[in-house]
Amino acid sequence: MNRRTMRSGVVAAVAALAMVPTLAFASSCPHPAPGRHVAHQGTAPMRTTPAHGRVATPNGVDLNVRSGPSTAYRVVGTLRDGSVQSLRCKTNGSSVHGTERWYKLPHHRGYVSAHYVHAFRAVPWCRILGS
Repeated sequence: MNRRTMRSGVVAAVAALAMVPTLAFASSCPHPAPGRHVAHQGTAPMRTTPAHGRVATPNGVDLNVRSGPSTAYRVVGTLRDGSVQSLRCKTNGSSVHGTERWYKLPHHRGYVSAHYVHAFRAVPWCRILGS
């Protein structure tokens, strides 16, 4: 009798888990397709608390903040060496000293090369709107 009750409980648990929608997990993946460039105007708002990182530039010079994830984009501001900044998300862009990763700053302030920013924890990938 005890085995039958246990088996019924296991079958009920498996059936309950089978009812959980798996599409919610598949659509929540924040990683863009490999090789895709995330346009600076197309990032979706992140729902998590932003990560933080410390700016570390050679000789204490200011770090350029650019309008997109490449040195080809215009400079829209600067950050002081040693300052701690919020990092909204990460994306790939042009290579800076072998690093293709760029961090997007919150509040539409622009992008900085990850080569000069040391993140304190993992930074989520930027997501593309309308995809």
